[in-house]
Amino acid sequence: MAKIVKKSHEKAKSGKGKDKAKAKSTKVDKKSTDGKSSSKGAKDKNRVSTAEIVEPKLETSANAPADSDSPYDDTYYRGPVMMRGSMIPEDTTIGNLLRADDRTDWLHMDPWRVLRIQAEFVDGFGALAEVGPAVAVFGSARTQRTDPAYKAARRMGRLLAERGVATITGGGPGIMEAANRGASLAGGKSVGLGIELPHEQGMNNYVNLGMTFRYFFVRKTMFVKYSSGVIVCPGGFGTLDEMFEVLTLVQTHKVTTMPIVLFDTAYWQGLFDWIQSTLMDRGMISPIDPNLVTLTDSPDEAVQYATRLIAQ
Repeated sequence: MAKIVKKSHEKAKSGKGKDKAKAKSTKVDKKSTDGKSSSKGAKDKNRVSTAEIVEPKLETSANAPADSDSPYDDTYYRGPVMMRGSMIPEDTTIGNLLRADDRTDWLHMDPWRVLRIQAEFVDGFGALAEVGPAVAVFGSARTQRTDPAYKAARRMGRLLAERGVATITGGGPGIMEAANRGASLAGGKSVGLGIELPHEQGMNNYVNLGMTFRYFFVRKTMFVKYSSGVIVCPGGFGTLDEMFEVLTLVQTHKVTTMPIVLFDTAYWQGLFDWIQSTLMDRGMISPIDPNLVTLTDSPDEAVQYATRLIAQ
C-alpha cells in the first residue's frame, strides 16, 4: 500500500503540534480531576479517531530534523520503492488496480514479462523434475531422414533408452526428431524442449514429454539442469549456440562435470583445431579438459562417453 510521510520542519507546524499536545494534556487533566467531564473527553477522543481514518496516509516524519535543508516536503512509498518531489505519482496502486480500463499494453511491459519468465521456470522444473538421468542431443533441424547423421542420431536415442537414460532434444525435426524417434520406439523417455520461432515447425511426433518455451535462456537452463551429458551432432547457429553455452559453463565451473561429445569428426575437427590453436595460443581461453570433450564418428561411443558419469 502506498504511504505519504509529511515532513514537519516549519515553525508554524511545530507550534501547532505543541498546541495539540497541550490540548491533549489539558483533556487528560480534566478527566482525572473532574468525573463530570468524562463524556466530553470521550467525545474529543472520538473526534481524533475520525480524523485518523479520514487522513491515514499523512503523518509527521519523526526522522526529519526541524532545520533540515532537504528540498522535499513529502515522501511517498509504493511497496519497497520510495519517491520524493516530482517522482511522486499522481495515481495510486489500488486506484490503478480498480480502474476500468480497456487498454492491454500492460501485457507487454517488463513487470508482466518477468511473471511469464517465472512461470516458464516453474512449469519447466515441474515437468522435468522426475525425468531421471538424461542426455541432451543437439543438432540441425534441417537434416533429412536419408542423411547418415539422422540414422546415427536415431541409433543414439535407442541406445540411451536401452540404458534407461532419457533423451532430451529441442523437439524439432531433423537430428532432434531422429533422436526422439529412436528413444520413443525403444520405449524410452523422449523429451522435447521446443522454442517459439516465426518459421519453426512444431513438436515432432516422437516426443512423449514436451514443452514449448518463449525464452531461449529458460530453455537452455532446462537442458543444462536435467542433462548429465551432451552429444552434439552437425548443426548450424542454434547448435553452435547450445554447444558453446555448455562449453562455457563447464570451463567456468558453473556446472558440475558434464561429458561433451562432438559427433562427426570431419564436421567438427576444423572448429576444434581453431579453438585449441588460435584461441588457446593467443591466450583467449584456458586449455580444454580432454576428459570433458571428445570427438567421435561412432554413435555407440558417443552414447557410452556421454553416459559415463551416470550410475547404471
